Parts: sequence; structure tokens; C-alpha cells
Amino acid sequence: MIDTETPQFPASPDATEVAHTTAQLRAMHRQEASTLQQALDHLTAFVGWPGFVALLSLTILAWIVANLAVAQLGFSPVDPPPFVGLQGVASTGALLVAALILTTQRREDKLADHRAQLILELSISNDQKIAKIIGLLEESRRDNPEMADRIDDEAAAMSTPSDTQAVLEAIKEIRNDVA
Repeated sequence: MIDTETPQFPASPDATEVAHTTAQLRAMHRQEASTLQQALDHLTAFVGWPGFVALLSLTILAWIVANLAVAQLGFSPVDPPPFVGLQGVASTGALLVAALILTTQRREDKLADHRAQLILELSISNDQKIAKIIGLLEESRRDNPEMADRIDDEAAAMSTPSDTQAVLEAIKEIRNDVA
């Protein structure tokens, strides 16, 4: 019988360290949140819950039905059609939800900025490591008497780490050209 399962390899120390670092980043982000921010996060999570849409829809429907039923029974409804009170509550609720989402998003953007910084620093570090490995391979090739000694311009170029300042300037230049 042929084993079709993908083999499971243990996580490399680097992968484990990266996972640990990102978990620490999230944990620190949560710990730095004030009580008010934590409350807003919980409220945003509740508003983002799919059941909230059903609950809100049922509440609006019950409001309309109750006011129409009271009017049909000959009593004065709390909010007669066209349901100005309901419109006011819905508008206020929409404004609060928009502010809630923006506040929560602003806080989450800080976490995304930290994550982007971590990714950038890891990328620069990896670029330097790769350049070093290529340089060592080229040196080994030159020192090996069994290999023909030749000049490899591409390998020489790749053995030099990227000039991050030049890359940044090129990105800015391209953005200015596009804009």
C-alpha cells in the first residue's frame, strides 16, 4: 500500500522562533490595550458576529410589528409610521458602529505595522544571509581544484546584499511616476 499522506516534519527552530515571536507580538498588543479598548474590542466582536445581524433584524421587525399592532388596536403607538424614532435609533446606531469599527481598525493597524516591520527586518536579514551563502559557495568553488576557475558575474552580484536604501529610493521613484 502506498502512503499518500504528506510527511510531517518537525518545525525548524527558526520556524518555531518566528511563531513564538509573532505570538508574543499579539500577546503584547493585547496587554497594551486599555480597559476601554478591550471593551471596544469585545463590542466590535459582538457587532461582527453573524447572529447580531439576525438579532438586529428581528428587533427592527418586532418594533415595526408592535407599533402597527398597537395602531390597529386603536391605541396610540410609541413610534407611528414612518417610524421616525426607529430611523433616529438606526442612524445613531450606524454612526456608533462606524466609530467603533474605525477605533478598532486603528488599533489593529498598529499590530499590522509591527508585523510589517518584523517581516521587513526578517527579509533584510534573509537577504544578507543568502548573499553570504552565495559568497561562501563562490569562494568554495574558486578554492576547489576539481572545478574550473571562472568568473561568474551574476553570482558575484548575488553575493552582495541588497542596498536597502537604493531599493527604497526606487520604490519612491516608481510611486511618484505612477501618481
